[in-house]
Amino acid sequence: MRDIILLTFVGICLTAAIRHPYIGLITWAWFTLMTPHQAAFGVFGVPLNLLIASVTLLAYVISGEASRFKADPITVLLIVFAGWLTISQAFSLDPQNSGLYYGRFIKTLVFILLCAQMASGKLRFNALVWTSVLSIGFFAAKGAVFTFVTLGAYRVQGLPMTVLEDNNHFGIAVATMLPLMLYLRSQAAKPWLRMALLGLFCLSVIAIIGTQSRGAFLSLVGFCGFFWFRSKHKIAIVAGLSLLLIPTIMFMPSKWTDRMATIGEATQDASFMGRVDAWVINYKLAEQNPMTGAGLRNSYQEDIAKAVDRERAERAKAAHSIYFEILGGAGFVGLIIYLSLFATAYLSAWRIAAARDNPAVAPWKASFARYAQMSLVVFAIGGASTSMEMWDGYLIVIALIAALAKLTPAEVRVRGYALKSVRGVNWRRKMRLKGLLGDDKPAESGV
Repeated sequence: MRDIILLTFVGICLTAAIRHPYIGLITWAWFTLMTPHQAAFGVFGVPLNLLIASVTLLAYVISGEASRFKADPITVLLIVFAGWLTISQAFSLDPQNSGLYYGRFIKTLVFILLCAQMASGKLRFNALVWTSVLSIGFFAAKGAVFTFVTLGAYRVQGLPMTVLEDNNHFGIAVATMLPLMLYLRSQAAKPWLRMALLGLFCLSVIAIIGTQSRGAFLSLVGFCGFFWFRSKHKIAIVAGLSLLLIPTIMFMPSKWTDRMATIGEATQDASFMGRVDAWVINYKLAEQNPMTGAGLRNSYQEDIAKAVDRERAERAKAAHSIYFEILGGAGFVGLIIYLSLFATAYLSAWRIAAARDNPAVAPWKASFARYAQMSLVVFAIGGASTSMEMWDGYLIVIALIAALAKLTPAEVRVRGYALKSVRGVNWRRKMRLKGLLGDDKPAESGV
């Protein structure tokens, strides 16, 4: 029955996507983040993602939206990064193995580029945010309930046979979405919707703790710290988070506390030291292949790993770090491009958030930029301990920042007069604008 419902819904979405390509993109995002077909039986393994992507791309070209492609620093870096991964694949030490991950990453980057281009209005923009939050939030709510029912005796994990099946990956993914939940709550007009989003936020925090993942817990701590630092209501934030976190932590069994306590004793933890061995192997592979690296995930190949460090290769596990995965797979150049993408997205969001007092910048844009910064910081912390460089969730946040920077500021009404964007005006014109805000008549500034 669920297969029929799923296929019917997909059919409706794809039919609508022919006329409105963005509906196809939202469907694509839903399948990418939530993977609903993995929870079905009859369509399990059917390449519905490929079908949705193909229809969306075709509709995007036919509709003429592709002709309105706008370049920006983030989009350019995404294209450069994809190009460098292609070069890295050409010089891969094991093309057959790395080719699987290269193809997967390129498909993800194509999707992200479309997100950056097609989220060209507030409705489209927020639709993509809602899709991301609800896709991850659904499993977070289930995880919180599971934690209560089992009294925290078992780890919360994501949907089997997906990138978020691992408890570490799932916890960090949920933590990355926490700021976006707060953004949607700040924009919600209905009281019941604000309460629902607050409830989802609380359940998500409980689910993160329920994963029993040290990396996810550090991401949660990073979120709390950044949220407190950026908030004007510091006492209220401390009180609210304390009321949520303290009872939840006290509810968890002693083994949870014991596991979190090992964070301070990382050098004595065999699991952590295995990751350090993998980091060293990836670094050595980058040293030997500084420009292109060894190829994505080739450090997992035993013969390649032993060629650079036989002793560590016997103890090493997966790299469990987005940074070392890129370093070993695409070399120092690839890592520089990757980190530049993060830095550019963060600074772009910072500039938009800092312009919140500019009447030409809509409040919702400044609000999203502020929360997007938190999201990137949270993922950057969690990503240091997980192999999530190909996860679409954080890349969607980056794409949304790119889309936000390209959106033409909506006209702002001040005492009946429309003020357009003041981006690029000089100091004198800014002063005139300030004069306009205090007068009943518009100044002759041309703004």
